[in-house]
Amino acid sequence: MSKRLQLVLALLLAALVGAQLPRLMTALKPVQPDSKQQDATSNAARTNDNLIRLSEAQIQATKITTAEIQPGVIRRRISIPASVTPDPELVGHVAAKVAGTVAQLRKRLGDPIAKGEVVAVLDSREVADAKSEYLAATTNYDLQNTLFQRDKGLYAKQIIAEQLFLKSRAAFTEAKLRLDLARQKLAALDLSDAEIAALPNQPISALREKEIRSPVAGRVSERLVAIGQPVGGEGQSKEIYIVTDVSTVEADLAVPVADMPFIKEKQRVTILTPEGREVAGSVIFVNAMLTPETRTGHVIASFPNQNQALRPGSLLTARVVLEEQKVRAMAPRAAIQTVANEPVLFVRNPEGFDKRIVKTGARDDENIQIEAGVKPGEIVAVDNSFVLKAELGKNDIPEE
Repeated sequence: MSKRLQLVLALLLAALVGAQLPRLMTALKPVQPDSKQQDATSNAARTNDNLIRLSEAQIQATKITTAEIQPGVIRRRISIPASVTPDPELVGHVAAKVAGTVAQLRKRLGDPIAKGEVVAVLDSREVADAKSEYLAATTNYDLQNTLFQRDKGLYAKQIIAEQLFLKSRAAFTEAKLRLDLARQKLAALDLSDAEIAALPNQPISALREKEIRSPVAGRVSERLVAIGQPVGGEGQSKEIYIVTDVSTVEADLAVPVADMPFIKEKQRVTILTPEGREVAGSVIFVNAMLTPETRTGHVIASFPNQNQALRPGSLLTARVVLEEQKVRAMAPRAAIQTVANEPVLFVRNPEGFDKRIVKTGARDDENIQIEAGVKPGEIVAVDNSFVLKAELGKNDIPEE
């Protein structure tokens, strides 16, 4: 093909393309929507601003928990220091009421003790003298009683003179009086009626022994003497053991002055153990006087302590409910999130969660009153609801 022919063909092709170029540019130009269609699309987007679409698998993966909006009680509580002490009614001091020497100590620290159980034995001359006096008085009483009964019969038959009968009766009366005095002396030395009745059958070696019994049940919290130590005399120790029953304990509560008007006897109190468990008790005493050092109210509460979770001497935290308010709807405090300076709840729906602006009211440590925005029975996100807040924030980022 000659160069002239090639040039002619090129010119024809250029003319053909130039003729079709305006039509091609018109086809490639983007279609602009009309203003009505654009407004409708924008309104639809704004309608879905509060909806966060999440599948069930996504909710489980983010560990979002839910709770139902329901009626309840909002409780205003205070947390205050609580010093645990033994119940004074359950603390026993095992003491020696006679002078003597410790012969036996039958209990060690921590040992359990029953009420009335023998916990120690003293070797006491004072007790030996009192027992001997009682035994002699018993023997003399028996003799004088026999003589009196004989003379009484003889006098009734007019065999003996009245003077002999009166003398016999006086001797019997004196013997009875001496026996009663000897028995009272033993009782003052803390011998029981059973112990006194058993004295005539005791061996001579046991006359010096004095058994010491515990006045209360509990455990040995202190052992104050040693074997061979003199006790009970002037200038000598009188206490042998201290026995404490901690099945019930008390707590001294330091209540702020402003909260004292709300504290009443029999009011419920909870105390937090070192393990984090709550033990319920009640107020048993409200002192009208303030503690001078701290200027706080002095309140005593009693707590059951069967498992000994509360140890006397511990400084723990007590919680007291001051006021209770019934509400129509409440939610866990963890469910409330703040979006654009407004409190919101994320309400569960079939597509995920819906953001609701709510009006809140009274609150306590766990729950908050919902006055408007949701209704009882609706389900809201609680734990990890901040994930929904973050997801909602993504929708607010403007697109380029």
